[in-house]
Amino acid sequence: MKNVFVLILLGLNCCLVYSQKKENPVVMTIAGKEIPLSEFLFLAQKDEGVNLSDKKSLENYVEMFKNFKLKVADAESRRFQESISFQEELNKYKAQLTASYLSDKEGEAKVMRKIYDRGNELISVSHIVFKLPQKTVSNDTIEIYNKANEVYKRILAGEDFKSIGEAFNAEENKEAIYEEIGYMFPLQAVKALENAVYSLPAGSISSPVRTTFGYHIIKIDGRVPNPGRIKVAHILINSDNPDEEQDDEALLKKANEVYEKAIGGEDFDELAKTYSVDKNTADEGGVLPYFGLGEMVSPFEKAAFALSNVGEISKPVKSRYGYHIIKLLDHKERLPYIEVERNIYLTMKEGEWSFELFESFDETQKKKFGYTFNQDAYNDLQKLCDDYFPTDTAFYNRASKMTKTLMHMNGIDFPQNEFAEFLRMYPLSTKTYSGDFLSEVYQLFVREILTELEKRTLNEDHPEFSKLMQEYRDGILLFEISSTKIWDKPVEEQAELEKQWIKELNNKFETKIDWKVLKNIKNYL
Repeated sequence: MKNVFVLILLGLNCCLVYSQKKENPVVMTIAGKEIPLSEFLFLAQKDEGVNLSDKKSLENYVEMFKNFKLKVADAESRRFQESISFQEELNKYKAQLTASYLSDKEGEAKVMRKIYDRGNELISVSHIVFKLPQKTVSNDTIEIYNKANEVYKRILAGEDFKSIGEAFNAEENKEAIYEEIGYMFPLQAVKALENAVYSLPAGSISSPVRTTFGYHIIKIDGRVPNPGRIKVAHILINSDNPDEEQDDEALLKKANEVYEKAIGGEDFDELAKTYSVDKNTADEGGVLPYFGLGEMVSPFEKAAFALSNVGEISKPVKSRYGYHIIKLLDHKERLPYIEVERNIYLTMKEGEWSFELFESFDETQKKKFGYTFNQDAYNDLQKLCDDYFPTDTAFYNRASKMTKTLMHMNGIDFPQNEFAEFLRMYPLSTKTYSGDFLSEVYQLFVREILTELEKRTLNEDHPEFSKLMQEYRDGILLFEISSTKIWDKPVEEQAELEKQWIKELNNKFETKIDWKVLKNIKNYL
C-alpha cells in the first residue's frame, strides 16, 4: 500500500517555483556563486539607512554587500556549513519559520481569548461519574449510559443530587463516584467536561455527558465573578502537638486573645512569630503567596476574600488546621490576557485542545486544497467501532480491505484503507471511547496531509520564505567566521585585521558586479 505522503507527492505534479513578475538578473557573482537581484533587493530594502536611488548610498551598500558575501564564501570554503552545530541551528530556525506560516494567528487569538474570558467567572461544580473501561467500544457504552440516564431522570423527578452521589460513594463496587469539584478553571479539565460546564447556567443539571472517564451528570452549584488574587498574612492557632486531644474552646479563647492584640495595634508580624504554629510562615510574619478562589481550604479563603481593605484583620475562622486570624496585605485583579497568552497557547497546542486552537487554519487549508469528505465511507469505519477498538488488530484487518474514497484533497482520492494504515502507524489519541479515538486520529490524518501540502507550497505562496532562510544561513556563517577571524582577537587589533581580511578575500575569490543593472535599479523597484 502506498504511504499517504507518497500520494501527496504524486499529487504535486507541478513544479513549485517562485514565479517573478519582473526580471531577476544576476547582479553579482562571488566565488562562482550567482546572486540574483531579488536577494540583493530583499536585504537592501530591510536596511533603513540605504537609499537605492542615491548613487553614493547605493555604491556604499554594494561594497558592504560584496564584503558580506565574500566572508560567507570564506566560511563555506572552510566547511563551516558542514558542522553539526550549524545544521542544528539552521534546522531549528527553519522549523520555527515554517511553523509561523502554518498558522492563522488571528484565528488562534480569538480561540485563546475565548478561553481566557471563561476565567472571568468561576464556576463551582459537582458531578456523578459513571465510569467507562479504558478501551470502550460503542456497544459497551449502552448499558452504562442507560444507568446514568436513569439516575438523571431520578434527579429531574426531585431526588437530591448530593444524596444520590454519596450513596454511590458508599457502595463497594463504586460503579459511579460523586465528587464536589469546587471551582473549575479553564484548561484544567478534559475538554468535553469543561465545554459542558461553561455552557450551563447556575443551578442546572446536565444530561449525561461523555468524556474519557465516563458519563458525567453535572450540577452547576454556582457562578461568581473572578475576584482576582489576594495576598494575606495569617496566624494559625492550634496545639503544638497535633497528636494530643484538642480543646476547641481553649483554642478559640486563645485565638480571640491574639485577635484582640492584633486589632489593638500590636505588630502582626511579631504576633505571628510568637503565636502561629504554621512553621512555614511564622518567621516571615505569617505571609502567604498570592492566591485565588479554589486554592485554599474553603473556610480560610471565604474569610480572606471577605476582607475589603488592605490592613483589615478577620476574626478567628476555623479550618481543619485550627483557628486562623487573617490580615489582608494586597489585592490584584486577575492577570491580563497579554501576560497569560503564551501559557494558554502552550497548553492548547498539545492534545485535544489543539483542534480548537488550529481549527481556523485547518478550515482555510481545506478550502485551498479542495477538501471534500465522504460521510458514508466514514460511517463504514465508525460502524467497526461498535465492536472493535481502532487499535485492535481485528479493526485494522477489516478496515484495510475497505476501498471507498474517504476524502478528496489536492486532486487525490484518499481511500478508507489509506486512513486505516495511518491509524495503525500513528494511533496518536488518548481517547478511551472507540468513536472518539477514530474521530481524533482522522482529524490528525487530515491535518498531517494539509501541513505537508502547505510546506511544499511555501516558496510559491510566500516568496520571502527562501530569502529569509538564505539570510539566516549566511548570518550564521558570517558570525562564525567573523568570530574566528576578528571578534576573538583584542579590540585594538580588530580594525586592522578586518582591513587585511577584506584585502585577502578580494584576492582569494573572483568577484563580478553588474553595474549596468545596479545603476538602473529603480526600474526593478
